[in-house]
Amino acid sequence: MEERIVPGRCPVCGEPLRAVRLYCPNCTTAVEGRFRLCRFCLLTQEQREFVEVFLRARGNLREVERELGISYPTVRGRLEAVLAALGLAPARGVDEEEQAERARRRQEVLDALDKGKITAAEAARLLASI
Repeated sequence: MEERIVPGRCPVCGEPLRAVRLYCPNCTTAVEGRFRLCRFCLLTQEQREFVEVFLRARGNLREVERELGISYPTVRGRLEAVLAALGLAPARGVDEEEQAERARRRQEVLDALDKGKITAAEAARLLASI
């Protein structure tokens, strides 16, 4: 039987999921209750892959940039988005949902710049407005 990665968020509303049953395939023990998923389960697949590359590069952002073939600002943006998703970004008085939305919008701008869809001047203007 194919094993799947546990989704961390509800596909309908986006809220964090909870596990209610754990199972050991070796001895067939099952444990039922309410279990909170770890923070890393809440990351998207793309964010988990970024974290793997980041760890393999020992946190060297230039190495991450080289391995993923993306610009340094895009690497920084993805790191900020992962930190925000893990709840590790400084709050600075902004509520977490708004902060995550800003990080997502910044990432979209950086991705568009990285793909050549917008110019550096356009990216700077858009980032300043976020």
